[in-house]
Formats: sequence, structure tokens, C-alpha cells
Amino acid sequence: PNWMEVRYEDIGVATSSISRRIIGFLGAKRHKPVAEFFEQTLHFPIWLAYLAAATIHCVLIINVVAIGALIFIWMERKISGRIQDRLGPTRVGGAFGWLQTLADGIKLIAKEDVTPGEADVMLFKLAPYISFAASFCAYIALPFSDGWVAQNLNSAVFFVLAVLGLEVFGVILAGYASGSKWSLFGAMREAAQVVSYEVPLGICVVVPVFICGTMNLVTIGNMQSGLFTNWLIFNDPFTFALFWVYFTCAVASVNRAPFDLAEAESELVAGFHTEYSGLRWSFFFMAEYGSMLLVSGLAAILFFGGWHGPIPIAGPTATTLVNVLSFGQGESLVGL
Repeated sequence: PNWMEVRYEDIGVATSSISRRIIGFLGAKRHKPVAEFFEQTLHFPIWLAYLAAATIHCVLIINVVAIGALIFIWMERKISGRIQDRLGPTRVGGAFGWLQTLADGIKLIAKEDVTPGEADVMLFKLAPYISFAASFCAYIALPFSDGWVAQNLNSAVFFVLAVLGLEVFGVILAGYASGSKWSLFGAMREAAQVVSYEVPLGICVVVPVFICGTMNLVTIGNMQSGLFTNWLIFNDPFTFALFWVYFTCAVASVNRAPFDLAEAESELVAGFHTEYSGLRWSFFFMAEYGSMLLVSGLAAILFFGGWHGPIPIAGPTATTLVNVLSFGQGESLVGL
């Protein structure tokens, strides 16, 4: 498999000499995937070459998930503070408090990891990793630009939805294994809620697939190139209404208010993760915020042109970097 399909000429003629060296190190010169670079240039065994290529992609993706969670938590605190006529975090990182989430992460690493006496120890410790692994693995098939995808799958839409749906098993296991009635109530609510949103979410995704005739997310994104009038959300009134159904189901799938029934701090203390502390508690939050970024990216590709901005950019300036930034503009339109 092609672990990295970025080609050298896609970077554009304006690429600096430093960027050229970095791209060359990653194996993009002369159309070499990363695995071929390790195998042919560094003379790695074939198994070690693909392992090194996979490791590079996993490290890049896990940093997207982790840094995305840091930024989203900070933004949520600041915006919620403004809505509630508060300042939000201001102590760490200057007036904007942009280092507060990082400080909280360091605090969680240092906290004691407590396991309740009534808990099923193995399932209790395994649950947060199941949730995070499901959210993380779904990024394998999510393209950030044309060719910038860990694995370009022809069934990418199906893969993303199928793997992302596994996150709920970690939530249910956490509630069942905690030995707490509040955690169990939260898990039961999540089990009931997943039946409500999974079916309409799948139907909403099927419509863009039928319009484009493919489940390949790279192809779907490229079919919307040009003006914003080519975006699928403006294809007809039905796809415009369909996006808002997808938006509602996506909010429910990541347990955001008003669909935070599995947590419901006002009723269930903290819901399914009431008994968790320390690093395992943070894994649930990384999975949740990673899923937020994922469903936003999926919406940007399916309805908002993906990496194609509202105004087409042609010529040497149409670099992969510009495409990636345009993809971020699409996600900001989703507003999750």
C-alpha cells in the first residue's frame, strides 16, 4: 500500500530549499512513497520499511488528535466564558490562557490513577483505550488534502463511520465496569442514544456518496473543486437540509450539549467516567475531542468542498499547503 501519496510537484514551485529537504527526507522525491524511501535508500528490510512508514503516519495523526484536543478545550472554555459573561482561563499563558489546557494535561499525568474496589479491573482499565483507539484509527482514511492521507481507501466513507462507531463500546464498558450506579446510568443512556443517531447519520452520508458515485473521500473532495457553488451543500435544497440533519447527528455522536446524556454533570456527577482519574480520564476527553475534529473534517469533505476553498486558486500558488488551509476553513464552517 502507498503509505504516503504526496508527490514532489504537488508542493509547488515556491517551496523553499528547507521544505525541499524535508520533503526529500520523507521520500516524496521521484514519486517515492515513504516505505520505498526507507527500503531503497536506507536499505531497510521490507517489513521494517513499512513499519517505519506506518510509525511516521501514526505519530503525525496522533499529534493532530492531541493538539486538536488542546485547542478545542481552550476555545470551548474561552467561548463559554464570554457567553456566560466570564473571562475564562487567564492564569496560564498570559491574558488568553492558551497554556491552561497544557497545564491541565501535565496535572493529569501526575495525578494518581485510582481503581474502585467494586470495579472490574481489566475492563475498567481497557475502556478508555478502546474509545481513543476508535477515534484515532478513523483518521487513517481521512484526507487533509489531495493525496495527504495515511491510507487512500476506496471505501473510506464506510471505514470512517464503521471505526468511529466503535467508540461507544469504550463508553459502555466504562460504565459497566466502574461498579457505580452513576456510571452505569451514563452507559445505558449512551447505548440508547447511539441507536437514535447512528441510522440517520449513515443515511446523511449515503446521499453525497450516491451523488458522487464513490466512497473515496479524496475523489469526493476533488469533485467539488472550483467555485463554492460546486459544493454538495448547494447541489440542491435537499442536500442543504441534509447537512443540518448530519450536523445534529454529529453533535449527538460526540456527546456535545444538548446531547451529553451520557455525562450529564447536573444529574449523573460525570456519567460514564465518574470513577476515572488521571491519565485514563484524559483519554476519554482526547477521544471525544478527536471525534469532534473527525466529524467536522468529514462534513467539510462531504458538503463544503473539502480542501477546495470558496474561491478557486490556480497556478503555482495552488500548493498543498493552501489546500490544507482551505480544508481548515471548511471545518470552521461546520462550527463544532
